[in-house]
Amino acid sequence: MWKPRLLESARMKYLGIVEALEADIRSGMVMPGERLPPQRAIAEALGVDLTTVTRAFNEARRRGLVQAQAGRGTFISEAPEGETSQHAPLLIDLSMNIPPQPAGIDFRKLFPQGISAVLGTPRGLLCLHYQESTGAEPDRQAAAGWLADRIKGVTSDRIVVTSGAQSALFAICDTLLGHGDTVATGAMTYPGLKAVAFQKGLALAPLEMDAQGILPDALERLCRERPPKAVYVIPSIDNPTTATLPQERRRALAGIARKHGIPIVEDDPYAPLRPEQTPSIAELAPDITWHIATLSKCATPALRVAYVVAPSATGALRLAGALRATVLMAPPLLSSLASRWVSDGTLHAITQAIRAENAERQKLAAAILGDIFYAADPHGHHLWLPLPSHWRANDFAEYADRAGVSIVPSSAFATVAHPIEAVRISLGVAPDRGELEDGLTQLANLIAQPSIGIRAVV
Repeated sequence: MWKPRLLESARMKYLGIVEALEADIRSGMVMPGERLPPQRAIAEALGVDLTTVTRAFNEARRRGLVQAQAGRGTFISEAPEGETSQHAPLLIDLSMNIPPQPAGIDFRKLFPQGISAVLGTPRGLLCLHYQESTGAEPDRQAAAGWLADRIKGVTSDRIVVTSGAQSALFAICDTLLGHGDTVATGAMTYPGLKAVAFQKGLALAPLEMDAQGILPDALERLCRERPPKAVYVIPSIDNPTTATLPQERRRALAGIARKHGIPIVEDDPYAPLRPEQTPSIAELAPDITWHIATLSKCATPALRVAYVVAPSATGALRLAGALRATVLMAPPLLSSLASRWVSDGTLHAITQAIRAENAERQKLAAAILGDIFYAADPHGHHLWLPLPSHWRANDFAEYADRAGVSIVPSSAFATVAHPIEAVRISLGVAPDRGELEDGLTQLANLIAQPSIGIRAVV
């Protein structure tokens, strides 16, 4: 039976167990078919947590080193000599800003059950047909109900159902702007807006930001010097800076935009995650605001549904025309599923579970990062980490990748030539808190390395 050991050179403890086992298999110290000790015995022998050994067993199975036999234990795979191959450890992805999968929410059951229930209604098969580019009226009514807390008085005739926030953003820009027009946005902004600007030939004018988001004075100065044709804002848990605009600043931005006749595009995917509801800009200035509310961040990106609240019913019809020429319509079956989840409380339950899981992951991040300064919302998916003076963001992201952790440098979000040296770290995509802990620990260790000799360290 294998004598448990751990390679101290491994970058994580569970990988040290796997790599020691793989080395012993290659050297012939452990033979195919031999049974491994129980996981608890290995944990006690090595002085590690049982969860560390469990992760090691999972990785060993992924590499084809071992096979589990129900009721008997785990055995060395019966692979011919020399067939076991070296595998690079899986990259820990902290780059994609998606919600976590809460333990209490099983989408493998929710999706088939929900779709079956939708199709089982008397008019359910209509969800398999083409629909209006504005979205079906029941779906727009469900959206109005869901948005009522954020935008008081919103009516379904101002709502357009779209296939996700990105297509909505492109369609809004297509409706409002032409080639060469300028959009004002934060010095750090959503990369999806940068992609739309590139495709449509738009210019992005950076606005100065602080810990609470875009500065109204910066917008006022820009409007006096060279007025933009639109303003783009992420008001709640900004991506990437995590700032949330307070109500007075939202009101100030809306007042400046109205004074200069400039429409506001309010992209607000994270608002449902915050327990405190701050009035949206669309509520404060409904006549000039195009509000985007997606389900990707408060439920799952697999539910390709987002709602746009236009300034008027006429504006909604104009937007539907742009959508008709590109994506035609939102997916009818998923739109109906979203409506069902809104009406029966499933969407609320999912959002609450994600909010709670985010809070736990933020606590974990705070414990690991310790005295390292960063910005975060306690219920958000991500954090924004300004780097010490000896680090450039692109270099830090590259070294993190080499260490097995994927993050996003500030250059991906920048609308200025020389952005702040910072990185966005997303907490939701890691499948469990154990993997998140490993990734954050790697980053905490890396950021503490001095600039001299860092290549040798990494």
